[in-house]
Amino acid sequence: MKPAFLALAAAALTLSACMETATPEQKVMTSAAAGAAAGALIDNDNRLQGAAIGGVLGTVAGAAMVNSTPRNGQCLYRDSYGREYYAPC
Repeated sequence: MKPAFLALAAAALTLSACMETATPEQKVMTSAAAGAAAGALIDNDNRLQGAAIGGVLGTVAGAAMVNSTPRNGQCLYRDSYGREYYAPC
């Protein structure tokens, strides 16, 4: 049963990196939440510990995916309302 949960966690992390309208922070938080949920489901002995470990691993994976996304000469800008957008550098 654990391989099914691992596959679900991997799929959730992969899909969280594909959200086009989400900010980088939202993508990392989604990955962290997916990792925490998967960790709690996988670790039957200590769900809190599993959620903590999964959350940390999800955060690291999400940050790595956000930082590795190519921008093709685009820079991230933030307007006065806090909205982020990409435009040529």
